[in-house]
Amino acid sequence: QEPKDYDDVPLTVLLPAYMLSEVKTAFLIGFQLYLPFIVIDMVISSILISMGMMMLPPVLISLPFKILLFVLIDGWLLTVGMLLESIRAVG
Repeated sequence: QEPKDYDDVPLTVLLPAYMLSEVKTAFLIGFQLYLPFIVIDMVISSILISMGMMMLPPVLISLPFKILLFVLIDGWLLTVGMLLESIRAVG
């Protein structure tokens, strides 16, 4: 039977559904933030290897590029916007 109102939904169904929805949103946000940084790491690593600089850690070179990318795409606004949008979709 389908509930007619939000008050008819039992708490034992509502809490797991809400938790799964939040975990899904967190994974989406994490994936969207993590993927460009992995691409930057791979590009910097391949450039360093092709130049013969195997002993130089790629993190030293890629960290400024990652910070620059995060600032240029306005990362905080996108992150907070996705969080607020996920809350707005529920209410």
